Amino acid sequence: MTEFETNVRLDKWLWAARIFKTRAVASDAISGGKVYLDGHTVKASRLVKIDDCYEIARGQDRLEIIVLKLAQRRGSASIAQTLYCETRSSIERREHVAEQRKLAALQSPVSNTRPNKQQRRKIHQFTRKI
Repeated sequence: MTEFETNVRLDKWLWAARIFKTRAVASDAISGGKVYLDGHTVKASRLVKIDDCYEIARGQDRLEIIVLKLAQRRGSASIAQTLYCETRSSIERREHVAEQRKLAALQSPVSNTRPNKQQRRKIHQFTRKI
């Protein structure tokens, strides 16, 4: 990877920075309206510039990243981490949402076994009363 690359497509850069696993997934995310630049959707063919701030919706997470370097090739994870930095507010927001997901999962525990006949009858009685 050279630091002197100037023309890098957005889908290639997202793939090279290991934001998405494949370039096709990155392109689908961009065309699906999950990647924003300054609050506006962008095209996959858009050229990435240093200091661009992208907001990316990936699953349940929303990343807000700033481009530091350009790369067209996918390298190791340690090199990919140097291509961008995530904003402090984005990190805090992701941690807060992850904590909320953990708490929500604790509120509705999942049983390891299926209900037996007696338990199933009680469930049906309870749900039909409402």
